[in-house]
Amino acid sequence: MFDRLDSLMSFHQQALGLRAERQQVLATNIANADTPGYLARDIDFSATLAKATAGNAAPGPLALNTTQSGHQAASGAGLSLGADLLYRVPTQPSLDGNTVDMDVERVNFADNSLHYEASLELLTGKIQGLRLAMQSENS
Repeated sequence: MFDRLDSLMSFHQQALGLRAERQQVLATNIANADTPGYLARDIDFSATLAKATAGNAAPGPLALNTTQSGHQAASGAGLSLGADLLYRVPTQPSLDGNTVDMDVERVNFADNSLHYEASLELLTGKIQGLRLAMQSENS
């Protein structure tokens, strides 16, 4: 029974964590909307969540590859849920090379926020249901 409960909670934990990380990526895109040469990034949420839940264990932080011996190892850098950052295909890149489309970023930011809140409400409801089931009838 605890295995099933743990796997259920692990899934929601990973989904919420991945949503939070995607929100940071989208916020970075919005913040760099006027930065010349900035390339918009995003996370393929479905593929990353499927990869993260395949082993049903919480993955650790991503390790960075070093291409030269002088590179320092980064601790705690990057996405912690194994998310692969992808470059967004620009619909209409600007003349300065910036690929951030504010309309697309705003829609994705709002959509991701809505999904995050819905996932949080679902998880809260499940936890409250479990608490009610564990309480005695006399309480």
